[in-house]
Amino acid sequence: MAQGAIKKVVLAYSGGLDTSVILKWLQEEYGCEVVTFTADIGQGEELEPARAKATAAGVKEIYIDDLREEFVRDFVFPMFRANTVYEGEYLLGTSIARPLIAKRLIEIAAETGADAIAHGATGKGNDQVRFELTAYALNPEIKIIAPWREWDLLSREKLMTYAEQHGIAVEMKRDGTKSPYSMDANLLHISYEGYDLEDPWVEPGSDMWRWSVAPEQAPDQPTTIELTFAHGDLVAIDGQTMSPAALLAELNRIGGANGIGRADLVENRYVGMKSRGCYETPGGTILLKAHRAIESLTLDREAAHLKDELMPRYASLVYNGYWFTPERQMLQAAIDQTQQVVNGVVRLRLYKGNVMVVGRKSETDSLFDASIATFEEDAGAYNQADATGFIRLNALRLRVAGRKRG
Repeated sequence: MAQGAIKKVVLAYSGGLDTSVILKWLQEEYGCEVVTFTADIGQGEELEPARAKATAAGVKEIYIDDLREEFVRDFVFPMFRANTVYEGEYLLGTSIARPLIAKRLIEIAAETGADAIAHGATGKGNDQVRFELTAYALNPEIKIIAPWREWDLLSREKLMTYAEQHGIAVEMKRDGTKSPYSMDANLLHISYEGYDLEDPWVEPGSDMWRWSVAPEQAPDQPTTIELTFAHGDLVAIDGQTMSPAALLAELNRIGGANGIGRADLVENRYVGMKSRGCYETPGGTILLKAHRAIESLTLDREAAHLKDELMPRYASLVYNGYWFTPERQMLQAAIDQTQQVVNGVVRLRLYKGNVMVVGRKSETDSLFDASIATFEEDAGAYNQADATGFIRLNALRLRVAGRKRG
């Protein structure tokens, strides 16, 4: 797009090196007014410095929004109702945050009269797809600027040089050090990529992890907790009702202290390449285990099995950025219908990286009938002789095929 084509742009802004350079680059290359938007989704960092840096750069409209409750309530919890796991391991902590951020970008563009949005996602990653699919779904006419696909500042050294030439302050961490990894954090997880992790054979250093202790360093005594579910969503820990964001934060604290939630995996990005990443998802790991446990007690067999069949498709939709699509909404409606009966309490024992279910109950919706399931005499609740015909009917095709084989 030529200079002058964009009058005002809303930038997803963290105040870090990349987005600070992007802010100045937009002002220089496009000659446009920049509105900054910084989302608080539980990354655990002070966000006011982003306001100060944006002000110093001449930004007049600065948005710093607390989206933690909306993030967990409207994005994380619906995803966990589906027991969502991508490629068997990834709990989608980064993926599920992107549609919320993009949604707010579009809302701010409408509020401020901006004709474009901009993001700092690279041209190699999944996030560019997630941001832009959401943006186009919510505003088909929006213009999108992705600097990493336009500029030649394709290394950290070039970014640092640009920052120095344009007087952009780049602070180090308070202790004077900066992690060598590319990290993304929110209330669901923290991710690590790059640096020595680009070799899949290299084991992550013990000092990389931020949220969890190593399992071998976790307490020698287990921690037991009880999680209460209502309509498939977590509503209380040990009987204490809290907001969605507070619940997830508390699960992160408990899980991290017990060495739970670390993952080291190679995943298939939507853009076609394989990528190695490490993740800490302590609260999500506990939540997934507990949710499956209460479903095992309350869901009909065929509904539960169908959910399991649909889950990989649902996971791919989230991972690839198709949150605001008819197909995801269709699956969500089906999943949410099953959750009406997912009510009850799950007791878990946490010990040195392990999450063990040690009890589950539902006063209103349990389908477990001890009088039928018992190994003792059941007073006629189940006629074992009925199994003979059941087996013979199901074996009919096998017997026919066996006779043909001779």
